[in-house]
Amino acid sequence: MSIADAFASFPRAPGELAAVVPPTELVLAPGDVEETAAILETASDLRARVLVWGGGTHQGIGHRVEPDVVISTAALDRIVAWEPDDLTLVVEGGVTVAAVEAMLAERGQTAALPEWGGPATVGGVVAAAISGYRRHRYGPTRDRLLEATIVTGDGRVVRGGGRVVKNVTGYDIPRLVAGSFGSLGVIVSVCFKLWPLAERRATVTVDDAERALQTLFRPVAVLETRDGVSVYLAGTEAEVQSEAERVDGVATEGFAWPDPPQGETVWSLRVPPALVSEGIGRLPADWVFVAEHGVGHLRCAGRFDAAAVAELRGWAEEAGGALVLEHAEDQSVYERLDPWGTPPSGMALQRRLMAAFDPAHILAPGRLPGGR
Repeated sequence: MSIADAFASFPRAPGELAAVVPPTELVLAPGDVEETAAILETASDLRARVLVWGGGTHQGIGHRVEPDVVISTAALDRIVAWEPDDLTLVVEGGVTVAAVEAMLAERGQTAALPEWGGPATVGGVVAAAISGYRRHRYGPTRDRLLEATIVTGDGRVVRGGGRVVKNVTGYDIPRLVAGSFGSLGVIVSVCFKLWPLAERRATVTVDDAERALQTLFRPVAVLETRDGVSVYLAGTEAEVQSEAERVDGVATEGFAWPDPPQGETVWSLRVPPALVSEGIGRLPADWVFVAEHGVGHLRCAGRFDAAAVAELRGWAEEAGGALVLEHAEDQSVYERLDPWGTPPSGMALQRRLMAAFDPAHILAPGRLPGGR
């Protein structure tokens, strides 16, 4: 039986999606957990390579995958449960970040998801462990996950965590799937811890990022670009005004977030927080960047220079960090260097986990560090 015949009864994704995913025989769009499980069980039996596709915004991360089947989460786009009084939200993996935040804002709440979401989906953000600019105040995305439901490579439905804090037993599924890049299963739903929006939000331009961090009490973010340093404050009217005065800045209303860097190549430079300023100084002069002080992350972009990348990656890894390729216009860049850099020491544990959730090794084969 051919792959096309085996999946003949399952719903196809819209034709426009087939035009943007990697070359493949089929692009399927399951509408619920049961269809997702049936697709993956069939794929496992056939040893068909599977790539999970949300909004496509983080597909540039990792080694390239040549799938037989692409599973789109576009039809898994429902709000399952929103409890404003309990500050929790359960959504399916295909709901877009923009839709979630727009809905929550109507009740003065936020999930603190990435501010530049665009077409990005909740499942994609979790799978790639992407955190937004507000990480300094609210922590990384993985820390705000209370529950996750996934369908494993062989079609099992697994739920972990819970919709209240401190009730996890066994595998901590939410933390496992954050950063798994689809290698453990399809994220069909997640539960987020929510936060109330502050009475006032403001952006303050300052001269010195490190002084701002030392002076202020829990700023939402301290970001630096080629244009300068901005501090983001949230709280009561009096709190924001007081904090702005402490750094001799003028507060403008709202959060004026910088656009994410774009260029020929886009990179994620991860270093200890104390080394952010040094990291900025080591970037090629023509690269653009957004540096997150206090967090230890720089997203940067520019033309590809193999020698400059090798030097920057060597410094980052020696400091205990990493330089990860997030996007390259020229796909040959992925063949000319390892997009992840030096594989981490926990590869053996990673592979055992992958085997437990995906015994046939059909999910995103070869995408993770070490080519697994």
